[in-house]
Amino acid sequence: MKIAIIGITGNAGSRIAAEALRRGHSVTGIARSADQSKVPAGVTLLQGDATQPAQLAELLRGQDVVVSAAKFSTLKAATLLQGVKGGGVKRLLVVGGAASLETAPGVTLLDSPDFPEQYKVEAVPGAQFLQDLRAETEIEWTFMSPPAMFAPGERTGKFRVGQNQLMADEQGKSHISMEDYAIAMLDEIEQPKHLRQRFTVAY
Repeated sequence: MKIAIIGITGNAGSRIAAEALRRGHSVTGIARSADQSKVPAGVTLLQGDATQPAQLAELLRGQDVVVSAAKFSTLKAATLLQGVKGGGVKRLLVVGGAASLETAPGVTLLDSPDFPEQYKVEAVPGAQFLQDLRAETEIEWTFMSPPAMFAPGERTGKFRVGQNQLMADEQGKSHISMEDYAIAMLDEIEQPKHLRQRFTVAY
C-alpha cells in the first residue's frame, strides 16, 4: 500500500514508518522540515504544512492511507479531514491519546482530579479531535489510543487490544512500547477491524 504519514519525524511517526517499510509498504512522510536524517531510510519525505488543507491535499494525492501522528494542539480534525478528502484518500488513522479512555463507565482519564495540568494542552484538544471524528461519515477513520505510558522500547509483537477503556497489566501498569504500538497500527491498516471507531492497545 501507499501510506502517507503526517508527523513522521516524531517518535511515534518514525516507528510507524519503520514498521510499514518492514512490511513492504511504500511510505511518504509529510513534515514541515524536510530533514531526511530524521526519518527511516526508504521514506519519501515531502515538505509541507498539514494545517493548510489545500497544500495537504496536493501532498496526499495517490495515497491509499493517511496516518496522522501530529500534535492535537497543532492540527484540528476539521482541517485534517478537509486535506484528506481534497487529496482523494478514503482512509485515515490517527495516533490518539490516552486521556479520552474510560477509567470507569462514562468517566475518562482526563476527568480524574489528579490528571496533570501540563498534559491538558494536548489531552483536551485530543479528546475534542475524537469527538469531531465521530461525526465524520465519509472518511473511513480509526483513532488508536495508546495506554497511559507510551514510550520508545522493545518490539515484542505481544499486546492486548481493547476498545474505549484504559487497560493495565497485572501490576496495574498501563503501558506499551511505540514499537509494539506501530505493529498494531499496521495490523489495522492491513486488516481493518475498527473502521470509524476508536480502539486501544496495551500490555
